[in-house]
Amino acid sequence: MKALAPGTVIFHRHRGYGVITSVNLLTGWIAARFGSEARTLDLNLSMDEVQFADGEAILFRRAPPDRMPHARLMAMVRALHRAGYQRLYLYSWPKPSGLHWRWHLFTGQRDWMQRPWREGWYGSGADYNVNPVMGWGDTPAATTEELVHALARFDPQGLARALGRDEDHAAWFEGVCAALLPGYMYSLDMQRPADAPLQEMPPVPVIAVRASLPPYSGPALAWPPGWSGLWSKVHAMPAPAINLSGVPEIR
Repeated sequence: MKALAPGTVIFHRHRGYGVITSVNLLTGWIAARFGSEARTLDLNLSMDEVQFADGEAILFRRAPPDRMPHARLMAMVRALHRAGYQRLYLYSWPKPSGLHWRWHLFTGQRDWMQRPWREGWYGSGADYNVNPVMGWGDTPAATTEELVHALARFDPQGLARALGRDEDHAAWFEGVCAALLPGYMYSLDMQRPADAPLQEMPPVPVIAVRASLPPYSGPALAWPPGWSGLWSKVHAMPAPAINLSGVPEIR
């Protein structure tokens, strides 16, 4: 399916050409403007007679788009691993509601607790639902190769930190992608059994990225190598940078 995002030009049988002003990939509802700058019309893609501008049908119910970005991110990370950027890691975990999943790309050390917070390298499925871009200058329908090039243009210094070998993690990630893509993604959360401490290596749930897919029935996924005890071990906060300017820092 083509991109469904704010700015997409559509055609309505009774109102003619219009442009999408907001979209919700989870429910299939959009708001569109037809000729009037001040008034929008709410439409349901599963029921209303809406097409793309070139006449292609929007089969939202039969062929829904990805409602979360994680499978596309996994394909991009796999491509970068194959190109030698094996020190690039993707962490996915659910929001407390369980309705949406966050994601965070980071480089350098495996330790997610010590990850750098670089703008554009993290996001949420809740944001993606209404604006299906990653946030580093990519377009809604960008291919894996286009995502890689957009990230390299957006933050070349950050991506350079991923250059290097981490063979056991890259092999784990390659196997996970082979089992899950293109329709599923993994989640790394801190499941705690009832009346028990946090687990060293909890189960790895698998989530479908499209509403029409059945529950995952493939092999169970192993916890990422080197990430055992992620939640249970003691984490030392990184030391602050040395300030030689003489000007006190505001924290």
